Amino acid sequence: MLEQDVTVSPEQNPLKNLEEWEAFVLTRYPEPDKLADPAKNKEAYRDHDNTTRDTVREFYRLNHSQQTYAYVLEKEKQHTGLNRMMMTPWQAIEYLNQLVDDSDPDTDLPQLDHLLQTAEAIRADGHPDWFVLVGLIHDLGKILCLFDEPQWAVVGDTFPVGCRYSDKIVYHEFFAANPDMQNPEYQTECGVYHEGAGLATVHMSWGHDEYMYHVVKDYLPEPALYMIRYHSFYPAHHEGQYQNLMNDHDRAMFRWVEAFSPYDLYSKNATPPNVNELKPYYEALLAKYLPPMLRF
Repeated sequence: MLEQDVTVSPEQNPLKNLEEWEAFVLTRYPEPDKLADPAKNKEAYRDHDNTTRDTVREFYRLNHSQQTYAYVLEKEKQHTGLNRMMMTPWQAIEYLNQLVDDSDPDTDLPQLDHLLQTAEAIRADGHPDWFVLVGLIHDLGKILCLFDEPQWAVVGDTFPVGCRYSDKIVYHEFFAANPDMQNPEYQTECGVYHEGAGLATVHMSWGHDEYMYHVVKDYLPEPALYMIRYHSFYPAHHEGQYQNLMNDHDRAMFRWVEAFSPYDLYSKNATPPNVNELKPYYEALLAKYLPPMLRF
């Protein structure tokens, strides 16, 4: 059950691997104290021989032209039923590791390394254990790539659909090719929603955030669910956009999203974590909050 062909066409996946997108995110949302140290900056941002810009632009061209309101509703219907497979939480994490291995066998940073580095940074700062757990599983929804979804429908900055696209969204110009641009109902500030409707009523561009939220929504505290569901919603938590769609509860919960973001972005380092040493702690943590088997 855990072995399948994940080969996809270049048209579906313009990135060499998912790390290329994550490296781009770091350059778009850099940590201020890294800017003063060029050597540290290069190491942290994982220079991919100056290929990141073209491939990421192509990624966002596909993402912005095809993430329509109708497309999102279709993907929600397809995937939120969680009827693809069942795995233990740790099996799912190990399964996710195939992503980098299959896309780029030469990479030195598997997905598990990023998850553990994020979780360990949170743990070192003394946050609650459910917060640490978010660090471990926040990107687990990228497993969608192993369910034959193209990368542009799995990763990338997320944004609401069914309303006007903020000009603060990365590569905003590529929305010109999105069919929703021709629908006047979707081109107002609130679109199909209303002022202060609350993010629970808003359909976000489809990706690993929304998917993973549905996988764990019955098991974790609400702040954890906000972190998972909106950690790629950079137009909101880094650019201050879409405040009109939020209610007061969303704004209170987004303090947690903002607290999580630095750990996600800046916890990577050149020293890989010791998986065998850390595994017992994290298996116990997974067992504390999640069922023995997760539905995907």
